[in-house]
Amino acid sequence: MKTVFALTLALLAMVPAARADDEKPYKVENGKVDQATFNGYRRYGNSCLQCHGPDGAGSSYAPNLTESLKHLSHEQFAETVINGRQNISSSQQNVMPSFGHVEDVVTYLDDIYGYLKARSDGALGRGRPERIGR
Repeated sequence: MKTVFALTLALLAMVPAARADDEKPYKVENGKVDQATFNGYRRYGNSCLQCHGPDGAGSSYAPNLTESLKHLSHEQFAETVINGRQNISSSQQNVMPSFGHVEDVVTYLDDIYGYLKARSDGALGRGRPERIGR
């Protein structure tokens, strides 16, 4: 447990400071994305798609992340992914497991965020994106 806590603290310390409004965590040119955003798409498909559905559009039991990221900061996103979340009410129970111990998620958290933020901002459509330079 101490190891997971230490890893979580170290990863949160690596979360970049708030970005300027004009600085985006992704690059999209003519519908094509940079390598980091493409990697975020791939990592999302490996670790997040099962619950949050294709392209971050949500499912019957996990929220639409393209909508969520219109209201969440990078720091809030990272904190939720690393530590998980439980929202339990009389009408529903939503549980997001902690991914702070999943190396393929925490190592590439910025890439996943960049991909989902591009989708959220409307800069990137659904489906597998093409990479810039290909």
